[in-house]
Amino acid sequence: MSSIALPQHSSDNGLSYGANVGRAFRSLLAALLAVKPAKEAAPVAKLRDQLALFRLARDYEALSPNLAAELRFIASRG
Repeated sequence: MSSIALPQHSSDNGLSYGANVGRAFRSLLAALLAVKPAKEAAPVAKLRDQLALFRLARDYEALSPNLAAELRFIASRG
């Protein structure tokens, strides 16, 4: 026979269900708001990505002109 013992924190013993849900929601909200913004892409990497999209658009020009136009538009937005 096996058993699992889960530790219980003494500070959580007297809390109601609503208090537990509130604590979980506050923790979730704090985690969502604590995300750091993404760093700006380096100009060289940005140019490399734009050129790759233009090359991809050139490859699809004969097969799907609309797709090629969309790819060029995405690349031009920078």
